[in-house]
Amino acid sequence: MERIKKGISGKVTAATLLVALGIIYGDIGTSPLYVLKAIVGERPVSEILVYGGISCVFWTITFQTTFKYIYLTLKADNHGEGGIFSLYALVRKYGKYMVIPTILGATTLLADGIITPPISVASAVEGLTIVKGLEHLPTVPVVIIILSALFFFQRFGTHKIGSTFGPAMLVWFIMLATLGISQIAKHPAIFKALSPVYAYHFLAEYPHGFWLLGAVFLATTGAEALYSDLGHCGRNNIRITWAWVKTALMLNYMGQAAWIMNLGKGALLQARNPFYEIIPHWFLIPGIIIATIATIIASQAMISGSYTLVNEAMNLNFWPRIAVRQPTELKGQIYIPSVNNILWAGCILMILYFETSTNMEAAYGFGITITMMMTTFLLMHFLFYKLKWNKFLVLGLLLLFGTIEFSFFIANVAKIEERWKFLFFEFGIFTTMYVWYYGRKITNRLTHFVDLGKYATQLKMLSEDSRIPKYCSQLIYLTKANQRHNIEEKIIKSIFGKKPKRADVYWFLHINRTEEPYTLSYNVSELVDDRVIKVNINIGFRIQPRTELYFKKIVQELINNKELNLHTLPDGSTKYNSEPDFKFVVIEKFLSVENEFSLREGLLLNTYFFLKRLGQSDETAFGLDKSDVAIEQIPLVYQPFTNVELKREEHLQPMM
Repeated sequence: MERIKKGISGKVTAATLLVALGIIYGDIGTSPLYVLKAIVGERPVSEILVYGGISCVFWTITFQTTFKYIYLTLKADNHGEGGIFSLYALVRKYGKYMVIPTILGATTLLADGIITPPISVASAVEGLTIVKGLEHLPTVPVVIIILSALFFFQRFGTHKIGSTFGPAMLVWFIMLATLGISQIAKHPAIFKALSPVYAYHFLAEYPHGFWLLGAVFLATTGAEALYSDLGHCGRNNIRITWAWVKTALMLNYMGQAAWIMNLGKGALLQARNPFYEIIPHWFLIPGIIIATIATIIASQAMISGSYTLVNEAMNLNFWPRIAVRQPTELKGQIYIPSVNNILWAGCILMILYFETSTNMEAAYGFGITITMMMTTFLLMHFLFYKLKWNKFLVLGLLLLFGTIEFSFFIANVAKIEERWKFLFFEFGIFTTMYVWYYGRKITNRLTHFVDLGKYATQLKMLSEDSRIPKYCSQLIYLTKANQRHNIEEKIIKSIFGKKPKRADVYWFLHINRTEEPYTLSYNVSELVDDRVIKVNINIGFRIQPRTELYFKKIVQELINNKELNLHTLPDGSTKYNSEPDFKFVVIEKFLSVENEFSLREGLLLNTYFFLKRLGQSDETAFGLDKSDVAIEQIPLVYQPFTNVELKREEHLQPMM
């Protein structure tokens, strides 16, 4: 990822274009497998249906993918990174109301990761049923095997096979274009379908034409991935490759439409897929193999995108801390076991429930319309506040995209009946993000800070008081205070309360999550020479913290630069072991029994602490070795119970 970040996003070469082709176009690039089949269905062939459907596809891709995402949204470059959380990081300071749209967009985008792999792979595998001798092949077990293998190999990383993605997708798009041209030559009048007049007649005059927008929308469902993968490929590489991809896609769509028109007016598809019908018989098996590889690449992109999305959600405090692995040495390539297992289970349940890609088409698209609307909302704030665009221009763009996306949303609402069970999964994701974000805000609001300078003298005296047993030589507290002289009151109580903790050096370590994705820097403030030191480590929101590793490296640099003197102490504690004795103290909160909550606050905080118990411990999340960590528990009192009617009974006998 570091190579990609520095080498790809900053320049355009044949190699970088090939990488971009392999990384970001899997979802939108495999849409010809099912889009036209979904639009036509079992309706009688007519010019208004076929030409109108192709016209709607063309103008949808033009407005949504090309204009909105390729031209406008890619401008929202957060130090080379894209995606809804990167966009949120750019605009969150312009209003508290940015949170809910971000959560909604991220929820539906993550939920899409459960639909894309099964519908893509099933669409490809179902092509085998038109091969002679395989008409009755059970495709569901084949799809399950392919998806299970794909999820299993995630734990080993994809860097070795990732280099083949670009060439494979290049072959795929060449195949799409070639197949399309071969059919267009037989019905060149299909080019008339690019006129917006046919789209108008389709929507206004064809019976229930508006509701077919749900099928048309499938052609642009992968547009969000173009922005999410901005950091992997770079803006210029995406824009250049899109010109070729869009051409290949439209040639194939029009080729399929030309084949349908050649069936004759009033003909029926009879469950045939136009994509496979335009493949020459001699090329059918290779074509199905290429299609299957393309859908696996599309699925891989969605799975990797889900890992990145959840990792960013954790770092921006929208998701409980969970285990994140780095299967390779490439920076940014991550693997999240729990997310992998949930996605695998979800994908398997999807294919078992719907069985065919045709059935899944009815459930696909609803969530992505919500993601696109939320992205539009955040994007308009970016254009107005960050780029200083004219407010009337921004309002005009909001009206344009709002109208298009709301129309798609209404058309996709009809799919609720087919996917209502899936809403429970989306509700679960939304609830998790909502509770974690607002529950954390409440607990942070109850954190009280004091001036560390007031306690510097006492800390120095405690450090030198040989009458008190030494707790450790290097005592490190993790603090949320981002100002040099501030520290949590609970930390001071931890040091001086009950049994005072004597140490040679008191360190106060603050982890600052930056709005930039790959920041990794630090600064040091020494309040008392070699005794009281505060360290700020700035970590980008896409980096998984390894706090203890960073801290020990910082200490070593300070010693090497002779800014820190860890000298031999007169009490003999360093006589046998000159290595510093590190002890990290993590203070955890729990809900006190003294609280009296309203219904909302009770649900919010109890669910927050329940999620906290399910997630990673603080020491694991921050990258601390358990042997070097001490955990302290303190009660959280949010709304203390005050109405205590406790009466003393009168004693008949005097107390002895």
